Amino acid sequence: METALYGPGGFFTTSGPADHFRTSVHASPLFAGALLRLVEAVDAALGRPAVLQVVDVGAGRGELLAALHASTTDPRVRFVGVEVAPRPAGLPAEIDWQRHLPSAVDGLLIATEWLDNVPLDIAEMDDDGRIRQVLVDRTGVETLGGDIDPADRLWLSQWWPHARPGDRVELGRPRDRAWADAVATVRRGAALAIDYGHVREDRPALGTLTGFRDGRQVTPVPDGSCDLTAHVAVDSVAAAGGVAYRMVSQRAALRALGVDGGRPLLSLAATDPAGYLRALGAAGAAAELTDPDGLGGHWWLLHEIGIEVHGTIGA
Repeated sequence: METALYGPGGFFTTSGPADHFRTSVHASPLFAGALLRLVEAVDAALGRPAVLQVVDVGAGRGELLAALHASTTDPRVRFVGVEVAPRPAGLPAEIDWQRHLPSAVDGLLIATEWLDNVPLDIAEMDDDGRIRQVLVDRTGVETLGGDIDPADRLWLSQWWPHARPGDRVELGRPRDRAWADAVATVRRGAALAIDYGHVREDRPALGTLTGFRDGRQVTPVPDGSCDLTAHVAVDSVAAAGGVAYRMVSQRAALRALGVDGGRPLLSLAATDPAGYLRALGAAGAAAELTDPDGLGGHWWLLHEIGIEVHGTIGA
């Protein structure tokens, strides 16, 4: 999975996510607008420092950072994209681009649909109750291997304890480590992860590993030709963050940040037809972002480090 996604010729080193699947960032500018309100709340909680960092981990082709940059003229804000792919052509010069996390962040660190692409191992419980590695070659042929690592067994006992024979489990320790490392870079501010996920009481019996290519769901073959993604054990990731957190659905978070999918009053059509059409379009975009069976079902996980962010999600 690591090689297929991030190695030479890997999916994310050669292809832009927007070419293959639709995320909240691509769905509507309303998403960036909501995150800008969160940036402003973090800025206020920090006392409006001389420099405010906004770091996007797994930045894709910089679409979110470009939208945020276009929406503010505040020279104090420093935008940083963290991504294995080369710097996208046409990205504003004011946006920094680097392969690794900054050593220290004072501001807001965002990871939008990043953790679901952090490589992990898959295991399966056999008929004898043994949790065994699922091995796969570059053509997608699978076999059951040996027992899993003791550390993974310990993780399962805490975070995925209800597996039965035939069940598949996704071993989340790499996501926990990745998120803990990201949160640890924030000296003061907040860290926000947004992703598909599940909690201990609702783990999927057959797992969630799948592939995407050209807008379609495909067999997850690790040959670099498709995205490989698995939902995130968000409660485990939250605990790994090491600091207090709030965790809500995207639907609830966006509504708290002013994104409402309600239709405009029909009377507006008579007095301001153009305004009505704009409002109707915004309502449609908001509805897509907050649909509980789609993007609105994402989890938002917010850690506050040295501050309290008021007037936002879960507040």
